[in-house]
Amino acid sequence: MGKIQEEIKELSIKHAKLQTLMHYVNEENLKQVHEKQDKKKAVGIDGVTKEQYSEQLEDNIKILLEKMKKFGYKPKPTRRVMIPKSDGKMRSLGILSYEDKLVQTIMAEILNGVYEPRFLDISYGFRPNRNCHQAIKMINNTIMHKNVNYILDCDIKGFFDNVDQGWLMKFLEHDIQDKNFLRYIVRFLKAGIWEDMKYVESDKGTIQGGNISPVLANVYLHYVLDIWFEKSVKPKLHGEAYLVR
Repeated sequence: MGKIQEEIKELSIKHAKLQTLMHYVNEENLKQVHEKQDKKKAVGIDGVTKEQYSEQLEDNIKILLEKMKKFGYKPKPTRRVMIPKSDGKMRSLGILSYEDKLVQTIMAEILNGVYEPRFLDISYGFRPNRNCHQAIKMINNTIMHKNVNYILDCDIKGFFDNVDQGWLMKFLEHDIQDKNFLRYIVRFLKAGIWEDMKYVESDKGTIQGGNISPVLANVYLHYVLDIWFEKSVKPKLHGEAYLVR
């Protein structure tokens, strides 16, 4: 799967907008993603496990791809469960159906390939080969070696639950021209939530636990926070300012 990212990274560096991304969701890549799935993971509303899907793997993948070509593939609602956080509060987690998990995993790889060359160095969350320890190191270096007098620590409350889907799609359209790829992202965003035996529409946000949610969150924050800070805020300041996200 790393090969997908590297191929797309090269294209992303050369071209302002990328096309024909959907062809990466193919039989070979779906099989690779299937092999890497953890068989102990909780199941979505389809109730399908890795073992069950493996019993007719060839047929299952061929049928899935045929449906996708005809736009007959519709992601199932995400099963939402509440899990405790370290501070005693509860956090919602989305559990995908098995085929949705396979497709989203590949689409996340594609999106990472598109955006890794475009993201700024100031962001560290949910990115390949980046972590919170590196962010802390950057903060320490900035405080020690730059002209810093004030530190502002911010957290966006309920971010994943409140992302504006309309603006998210506009941001994606700025970089991606493959309408079929974008259409399936919309379908995942609009697939809905299954909670307490009830279907809930998902007209905003991106589900925590979804494979594409972290990179979609980064795309959104890249445009509304990172670029805004670097291009709009910093040039207007008389002193120094630094952002570490």
